[in-house]
Amino acid sequence: MSSDSLKKRKPKVIRSEEGKRSRHEEQEGRYYSEEAEVDTRDPKEDYQLYKDTCLDLQRLMAEIHDLKSKGNKDSAAEIEEKKIQSCVHFMTLKKLNRLAHIRLKKARDQTHEAKLKVDAYHLQLQNLLYEVMHLQKEITKCLEFKSKHEEIDLVSIEEFYRDAPATVSKQDITSVDPHKQTLARLDWELEQRKRLAEKYKECLANKEKILKDIEVKKEYLSSLQPQLRNIMQASLPVQEYLSMPYDCMHKQYETARHLPAPLYVLFVQASAYSQACDRKLVVSIEGNVEEARALFKSPEDSQDDESDSDAEEEQTTKRRRPTLGVQLDDKRKEMLKRHPLCVSLTVKCKYGSSLNLMFCFLMNLNILTVKVKVVPAVELSTAICAGDLLNPDLILSCLYPGDDGKTTPNPANRYQFDKIGILSLNDYITELGHPYKWVQAMGGLNFPTDQPQHAAVPDNALSASHMEKSINLLRTRLLSRLSLHRQFASLEHGSIPVSLECQNLFPTKIVSRLTRWSVTTYEDYLALPYTKDVVECGLALETHQYYSLLIERGTAKLQGAVVINPGYCAIPPVFSLCLNWKGERWSSNDDNIRVMESEVNVFYRELCGPTPGFQLLTNQIQRLCMLLDVYLETERHDNSVEGPREFPPEKICLRLLRGPSRTKPFKFNYPQGFFSHR
Repeated sequence: MSSDSLKKRKPKVIRSEEGKRSRHEEQEGRYYSEEAEVDTRDPKEDYQLYKDTCLDLQRLMAEIHDLKSKGNKDSAAEIEEKKIQSCVHFMTLKKLNRLAHIRLKKARDQTHEAKLKVDAYHLQLQNLLYEVMHLQKEITKCLEFKSKHEEIDLVSIEEFYRDAPATVSKQDITSVDPHKQTLARLDWELEQRKRLAEKYKECLANKEKILKDIEVKKEYLSSLQPQLRNIMQASLPVQEYLSMPYDCMHKQYETARHLPAPLYVLFVQASAYSQACDRKLVVSIEGNVEEARALFKSPEDSQDDESDSDAEEEQTTKRRRPTLGVQLDDKRKEMLKRHPLCVSLTVKCKYGSSLNLMFCFLMNLNILTVKVKVVPAVELSTAICAGDLLNPDLILSCLYPGDDGKTTPNPANRYQFDKIGILSLNDYITELGHPYKWVQAMGGLNFPTDQPQHAAVPDNALSASHMEKSINLLRTRLLSRLSLHRQFASLEHGSIPVSLECQNLFPTKIVSRLTRWSVTTYEDYLALPYTKDVVECGLALETHQYYSLLIERGTAKLQGAVVINPGYCAIPPVFSLCLNWKGERWSSNDDNIRVMESEVNVFYRELCGPTPGFQLLTNQIQRLCMLLDVYLETERHDNSVEGPREFPPEKICLRLLRGPSRTKPFKFNYPQGFFSHR
């Protein structure tokens, strides 16, 4: 900068407070004037002005640099003029900069205001959605409300108008208004109940009076008891002399002398076990004693019979001989001939139900067979899917693993069947009974496998070793089948019976419901794609029973195929699942379905309940309903879809997903009431 410019610089002026205030007001006015000017100016023109100004400023700087580099003294005035022009351009740039900052501030303010409006609208929307959801819940509660009077079994309307007095019935008013009609019927019910309560009190008074009379008579009879005991004690020699107390047993033992060896062993061991351990086991002998006695004649009598038969043959030689087919039929009947006497076992169970077993002996085949009959304590309800549970041909199947009773346990019978053209004993089982292996063991018969043998000798030790276990298995089998029959009757109507002891295994509210329980066949079970793993593991055989179920919640449907082993409940049912919701899902394409199957198939011991655990099946189905609730409520919800969720989360879960497989929390923790992962 030249010395002339330094000389021309004005001296510093000290301004007063008034001057400063006026300058500030002036600047503030300018600011607001420029803020108003922003609205009138075009940003594109300002941008073009900014570019032109920058170019002019570059040009002036270059010219000043050239003039200074020449060092010409005459160019000082020109340089000063160009400096002034540059300062003007700088002022223009400052103004454009201020205008740009003002525009930026206005844009930010507008954006902030728009954001506040959007947030306010979003908050209003959320409030409205919450109010809608609350109203829907209230509507659902109102629709599901059940009054106490619905549980009261009121008399019919015709009977009400017939018996109720006019002051209560008010037929002119109540016949038009259903609400007043219901109130009138309730008033009439209250009056009737008051009358019955008074009558009940009168009956109680009569009962107390009768009970006092009974007590008086009991005291009188109790005074006679010592005298009767003395009379009975004095008559013991007479009873022993007449064999009166032992008459029935004596007859049984006399009849038992004519039993074949296996049936005799069975009778002796069963009687001993009944007297020593099980008073509910009744043993008896049935059949024709005379025919049995005829089988054990002396040799002299048999020789006389042979001579008589020879004479008869000489007389009938001239008769026509029977055909080959008739001869084979006669040989088959002779081969399958039963002994005239049978041993009957009645296994009594709880609640008055019993299992009647009739043991027969096939003399030529040297095996024991059994026929069974179930006698329930009360008449069972007719359940379609429970048709084969108490079937006499199936109830004892596989009492021991693999023993279906369709083949003969004696290997020697194969050669006997080949001679007379019998393909299998299974064709005659309906008439003869089932030759189970445990039946042979109870009779003391033990046959080696895969080789023919001579007549087996009955063994008392073998019968005694199998007696207790077989009787217990028979009793357990009957009780389990009766329990399943009652459960199936409820399941067919969509009701899952859960005992009070098992209530703590499930949460108080389960939304999913069983809508179908039906029986299916073994072939249909094999055709299902999601049962392949169970079949390959050998857990589904023809001797098992197969059922299908359907559990629904909203649009989700959980299908299940159930295999019930004949040894239920010692061997748990096996469930295979398929979920129809947003496609088909089963264990091969959904890890959570596999975890649901393991919850009922692997961890079944948690669901057995009190011993002996007959409620296992219904507890497994109830757990499936619970698991379906957890599966649907923990599924991800698409936030882009407005409105309430189809399956609102009602279960308390510590953690929704875990691990690479993203498994859900299916374990219910009692009494805390939350769900967690295993």
